[in-house]
Amino acid sequence: MSSESFRLTPQRRAILDELRKVTSHPTASDLYEAVRARCPNISLGTVYRNLDSMSRQGIIQCIDTAGRQMRFDAEVNAHYHIRCVECGRVDDVADETWEKLERMASDATGYEVLSHSVEFAGICPRCRGQAESR
Repeated sequence: MSSESFRLTPQRRAILDELRKVTSHPTASDLYEAVRARCPNISLGTVYRNLDSMSRQGIIQCIDTAGRQMRFDAEVNAHYHIRCVECGRVDDVADETWEKLERMASDATGYEVLSHSVEFAGICPRCRGQAESR
């Protein structure tokens, strides 16, 4: 975590709990709808601010989805995503190959690799099935 002070308020706890329940990489709006059952007075702006703060703290991961709404992930360990260009769905891609590539990049250049990002884009099975049935 960074030096910015972080307090786990009831609202942050509710947001984090909802995010940890799912693997669907929800948007802020999705989380807002889920959190309102526990915190009926929470605003969408509060959800956005808390997601931003938790992302900056490294507690959650913010996923930039190429011009679509940001999505969020409770899993902060290195892993990769594939995004459907039709519906915006985001799924995890697990593979140890990427750690090897990071080491290779470091070894080949002498750089200390601080971060990297990989995103695959494609058409998810549901959208592909809908297109084939037309």
